[in-house]
This record gives sequence, C-alpha cells and structure tokens, in this order.
Amino acid sequence: MIVFDLECQTLGHRFEGWFASSADFASQQARGLLTCPHCGSEQVAKAVMAPSIGRKGNQLLAVQQERKPVAGGALPAPAREMMAKLALMQGEALKQSTWVGEKFADASRAMHYGERETEAIHGQATATEAKDLLEEGIAVMPLLVPVTPPEELN
Repeated sequence: MIVFDLECQTLGHRFEGWFASSADFASQQARGLLTCPHCGSEQVAKAVMAPSIGRKGNQLLAVQQERKPVAGGALPAPAREMMAKLALMQGEALKQSTWVGEKFADASRAMHYGERETEAIHGQATATEAKDLLEEGIAVMPLLVPVTPPEELN
C-alpha cells in the first residue's frame, strides 16, 4: 500500500488516499474515480509531499511517546462531543428539510429560477452537478454527517 497526499483542484482541500501502487492511483484518476471528500470535486491531483524518512532505532521510543493518536484510536472527548453536537444539529435541520433524492440538482435549479416554491431541501448530487450549481450561483453544500436515504431505512 502507498499513501499519497491529495489535493482538490477546485477548492484546494487536502486529504490523503491509500492505493495499492502508484499505477493504481493513476488508473483511478484516469477513470474519474477520485473525488474530494469535502466538496465532491472530481478534480483531484497529488499534492506536494515531504518524503518519509525513517528515524534511528534509538529515537523511535521518544517519538512514540510524544504522539497523541487519533487515527485508528479514540477521538479526544472534546472532539467526540463536537461531532455528536454537529450530528444532532444536522438531524434537527434535516427535519425541516425535504428529501428530493437524485433530483436535488433539478429541484435546486427550479427554486433558483422561480419555477418552484423555495424550501429547504436535501438529496444527492454528483460532484459535477454540485460544481455546475455553484457556477450558476446556486448555493449548495455537502452534509457534514452522512445521511441514509429514507427508502433505505428500516
């Protein structure tokens, strides 16, 4: 496995991706399978990275002791509390919003151009659809916490 720092070319978001090889990254990028987890943009490229250089054996213990793990471990209590509050706030906001599913882009345009009464909506859109909406001046944003479509709930 290889880890690359990636960058959204649309809004500059940085994140990392794990790939089987450098060729696997290139293949996924060529097939349009890479998207920014923050905004959904399909314009993703490798970011400039500092090389990973191993430490001497006698320095490893000191480095391990100064690290405060997050990935693969428990989040600190304040972070857990913040995420719980965000999820609760989003849940409350969604109660006041109408699910439009895959018709999100069409419904957003209809409201923007006065063809439909304005209301709070949420649904699904591809990264390209979201980018097109933004370029038309239609305000959209990704949800912070993933939402299960109503038809998939028990």
